[in-house]
Amino acid sequence: MQFKDYYDTLGVSRGAPAEEIKRAYRKLARKYHPDVSKEKNAEAKFKDVQEAYEVLKDPEKRASYDQLGRDYRSGQQFRPPPGWEQHYGRAGSHRFSDLNGFSDFFSSLFGGAPGGPAGGPQPHPQAQQEEDAGSLEISMEEAYAGARRRVTILEAGRPRQVDVQVPAGISDGQAIRISGPSRAALKFRIKVRPHPLYALSGKDVQIELPLAPWEAALGTKVAVPTLGGTVELTIPAGAQSGQKLRLRGRGMPAAPNGDQLVVIKLVTPSADTREAREAYERMKHEFKFDARAGWPPA
Repeated sequence: MQFKDYYDTLGVSRGAPAEEIKRAYRKLARKYHPDVSKEKNAEAKFKDVQEAYEVLKDPEKRASYDQLGRDYRSGQQFRPPPGWEQHYGRAGSHRFSDLNGFSDFFSSLFGGAPGGPAGGPQPHPQAQQEEDAGSLEISMEEAYAGARRRVTILEAGRPRQVDVQVPAGISDGQAIRISGPSRAALKFRIKVRPHPLYALSGKDVQIELPLAPWEAALGTKVAVPTLGGTVELTIPAGAQSGQKLRLRGRGMPAAPNGDQLVVIKLVTPSADTREAREAYERMKHEFKFDARAGWPPA
């Protein structure tokens, strides 16, 4: 396994302040985002940038990484030194089990056992025991973007606050493990709250798009909300209720990202005025449309 220089990835110095690191991340994330980038290997570079920022934005992770990286250069063969776990691996916000999309290097430092595979729940390397800390409820926006939550646990009968780092793209029901007050790890089970607009299906996000009959018949362009921002979607002429359109890569962060599925729902205006009823009567006679054509005769 090779050492990864996260400062070099973001193009900043080791003493760069947090705001400079954030600016560098945003610039590179825009440059390499797979939806818009024309750069070669954009998706791989985008993942590298995300991983570097995941470490350097967190003061505890960054401090541990800086301590480790004094004697290494990018590309050098790397193994965590003896005693890494005891001295630098127990900070509460460091460890989480969802390592999907992160490298083995990241996993060996902040996820599971050194050299262990990334991408799934992993046992805490320091202790085989774990303590169930209950569920941690988050919004769908937090599941998408990641968050840090401060929660209260009981330690020897007294309340104690711990920070839980929720990684971007975490799934409902997935477990996060952090170092506990004793040798046992604390396990939190994630519960994603229902959302008024979005529904989750694995890493895909589904949303219902209301359309007027003439929009579906003639086609149109609609600004569709996604968890990552608004996207303009072209509705083809003749769209039908229940038809699904796909916004690739606009679902939950993963490797690769999930999609957003847009389900068309036709909304019929009420015939609650004389003019509206007359308009429907004209449609009835001019279209000569049978919605149940093909059904067996009565």
